[in-house]
Amino acid sequence: MPTEPVAHGAHGASAAPIPTVLDRLLEIGELFQHDMARAFEGTSLTPARVRVLWELSHAGPMTQQALATRLEVSARNITGLVDALEAGGHVARSPHPTDRRATIVSLTAQARRRMREMQREHAELTADLLGAVDPADRSALERGVDAIAARLRELVAADVAARAAREAAGA
Repeated sequence: MPTEPVAHGAHGASAAPIPTVLDRLLEIGELFQHDMARAFEGTSLTPARVRVLWELSHAGPMTQQALATRLEVSARNITGLVDALEAGGHVARSPHPTDRRATIVSLTAQARRRMREMQREHAELTADLLGAVDPADRSALERGVDAIAARLRELVAADVAARAAREAAGA
């Protein structure tokens, strides 16, 4: 069984375990969650609702079904998210021009302004964070982060497929 690396003091005494890359990635994720919670404190926005706004901001108006598919959530879940965003004045629903059963979701003018502000803040934070990395190391960092994200997506997809196969075998 592998053990975590441990730093040893001057007298050979064990100190706290040295954080692994995964430990640091988890810490970064937690810091981002805390920062988002602080940024949206006192508003009706949540990380899930902001994710909907990001998607609409980047991809433009779309049906609730398309939005649910893009975000990989259920129709019931997207309905709740869109209901809350509509009540908060962030999105508007309109009839689909050719499909009477479908509804188009789009950002309101207020939300478009908010998303432009968030994109500006996002760019500033990106620059600030990358500013902590030596310019000669930035492309390697970006390649490494991309590789880790791609591998994690693969692992998650494989786990989802394995669970579905086990459920199908047990059904």
